[in-house]
Amino acid sequence: MGFMNKQVFQVGFSLLMAFWLGFGTLTQPAIALTGEQKLVSEVWRIVNRTYLDETFNHQNWAAVRQKVLEKPLSDSNASYAAIVKMLKSLDDPFTRFLDPEQYRSLQVNTSGELTGVGLQIALNPETGKLEVVAPIAGSPADKAGIRPRDRILKIEGISTKNLTLDEAATKMRGPSGSVVTLLIERDGEAETEIRLTRDRIALNPVVSELRVSTEGTPIGYLRLTQFNANASTELAHAISSLEKKGAAAYILDLRNNPGGLLQSGIEIARLWLDSGTIVYTVNRQGIQGSFEAFGPALTNDPLVILVNQGTASASEILAGALQDNGRAQLVGETTFGKGLIQSLFELSDGSGLAVTIAKYETPQHRDINKLGIKPDKVISQAAITREQIGTEADLQYQAAMEILVKNSLVAGKT
Repeated sequence: MGFMNKQVFQVGFSLLMAFWLGFGTLTQPAIALTGEQKLVSEVWRIVNRTYLDETFNHQNWAAVRQKVLEKPLSDSNASYAAIVKMLKSLDDPFTRFLDPEQYRSLQVNTSGELTGVGLQIALNPETGKLEVVAPIAGSPADKAGIRPRDRILKIEGISTKNLTLDEAATKMRGPSGSVVTLLIERDGEAETEIRLTRDRIALNPVVSELRVSTEGTPIGYLRLTQFNANASTELAHAISSLEKKGAAAYILDLRNNPGGLLQSGIEIARLWLDSGTIVYTVNRQGIQGSFEAFGPALTNDPLVILVNQGTASASEILAGALQDNGRAQLVGETTFGKGLIQSLFELSDGSGLAVTIAKYETPQHRDINKLGIKPDKVISQAAITREQIGTEADLQYQAAMEILVKNSLVAGKT
């Protein structure tokens, strides 16, 4: 009984102390945070709640926030710089801040569609000029006859000389039906002004083609450039089309594919698997979830996946799932080794925050972060041009063809 009284006293005393402390805080003047400080606090709270490493890189995360807020933040740029510095202390390059322009650009890249003129652009490192890499097939730019290597000198009369890639891309985007004028320079021709009517443009991440080996085996070649919202649907269409054309085996080229949406990688794995685990996820509480294939696969034909050091993230999830389930052989180089999963958060001012919230393991519980996935057949090769991909100069592609021809002959599919 005395023990219970002691317990009641301890609880009662704790409540009294809590009330006293609470009352005491009411007597203190409230310190209002500025808008810039509120944004910093917003980022801090998201990281505090969701970040994979509960030690926050072995530091006092609350103290980090306090230190950042001690200094005055004069404007949004100052708050952005403070946030970047705060996140840098985590020593995680994938947990990062995105200003409003960067955030919009990332959304466009993963959504699978945009509204604009349909140009892939780059800055020429030698001349510094804004160049066309390629027009997207069927886009307004393609229909207007804009070609690779054309230089874009002006957008709506504004010189592109001092524009960044993001700034130039933003100026060319706009609502469907609106008009934008480009001043184009082309070798051997006079400068030309081209008026383009913007339209909705689908970003097709899939290249597909039916190839025939020297032994006469019909092989479906598929190249996947990113895991956006369209990727699984487009790849499913490509596989179905190649099946109808008589493909007896497949090459899936994931080289230099930096990844994208986790869900897209999972859906694509399901296209190839009748059953089995695709990936395990582990958060900071150690809770393990899994994603499964439930079939039927679109095809059970032999499959080789091409990978290299630029194969990362969702690409590694897909490659690891198909390798561990015995569905595909991997050819090429050890992959990048990004075994972390980020979630994207939109902040109150329109900027964004990518936070590492979990890690993943392959079906055989391989943690590949910073290790990568080793191919079944390792073949290194020097960098090749876009035109050389899938040709005799492409040693990794040729090795994949040899494996598939051998498998197809054994299976009697030729």
